Amino acid sequence: MLRSVRHIRPALAACLIALATAAAVADDFAAPGGDVILTLSGMITATNGAAILRLDQTQLADLPQQGFSTATPWTEGTVSFQGVLLKDLITAVGATGGTITLTALNDYQITMPIAEVRDDGPLLAYLMNDQPMSLRDKGPVWLVFPYDSNADYRTEQAYARSIWQLDRIEFGP
Repeated sequence: MLRSVRHIRPALAACLIALATAAAVADDFAAPGGDVILTLSGMITATNGAAILRLDQTQLADLPQQGFSTATPWTEGTVSFQGVLLKDLITAVGATGGTITLTALNDYQITMPIAEVRDDGPLLAYLMNDQPMSLRDKGPVWLVFPYDSNADYRTEQAYARSIWQLDRIEFGP
């Protein structure tokens, strides 16, 4: 009897470590410390609430950062943007499924296939010309494309997907 208990302890410890590791992978974002600027839901593995992930600007800044400068139909001249590539966010939150629905504060909504998210864009920008974007400046998050660097992004479809005042993303089948 004593010998079998010795064998159970290492197995029990291994199970507890596996459970703790799985919990850390599925719930690896802390609760936001600042104002929530983006809420993600749907088919994601990373959460910090009941099946959702709420992010503040600091948490977005902790993700891999990218930036580019481009002219847009909505701004004057060339503007620099900094933020998180949508493809990097998809990876960071363990998103699966086939579609992504993005919704703005005014409930403007677009849905696009996840397969169309490319390595060079779009960017979930939260800084414009090195400054946080206010609601008036299309913030706090604006999905922008590098319009100047790729003619594929100078289309009505890309412009329609350039959603500003973005506050919700849902990953679906």
